Amino acid sequence: MSNTQVDAKQLNSLALAYMGDAVYEGYIRHHLLKSGKIRPNQLHRAATNYVSAKSQAHLLHQLMDREFFTEEEQGVIRRGRNAKSGSVPKNTDVQTYRYSTAFEALIGYHYLSEDIDRMEEIVFTCIELVDSKRGE
Repeated sequence: MSNTQVDAKQLNSLALAYMGDAVYEGYIRHHLLKSGKIRPNQLHRAATNYVSAKSQAHLLHQLMDREFFTEEEQGVIRRGRNAKSGSVPKNTDVQTYRYSTAFEALIGYHYLSEDIDRMEEIVFTCIELVDSKRGE
């Protein structure tokens, strides 16, 4: 990152989610390439298991059920969930979209706070959850 520090606490949730979406997708793409998937249509199809609004919302709920998040993280999630984005994708209901926005906001928050260890703990836990479910 540049020398200009971004104060993640001051950014709105949609800005955090914008960053979190890109960062999370990068980790997923790297994971899929490492796993040996190389055909573009195969990569795209596999990626949706991790990055679709539905899967992100589901992962967030799973981690919330495990009480995985700190008080501070729960605040970021709440703000992300309540952010008004103006539009919801056609294939997703409002509730799911709000939780996926919260998930992305949390990833963005940690990334921009430069708390990479915690961000990776969340990302890698989510990857494990998806992979273990697909391995059933």
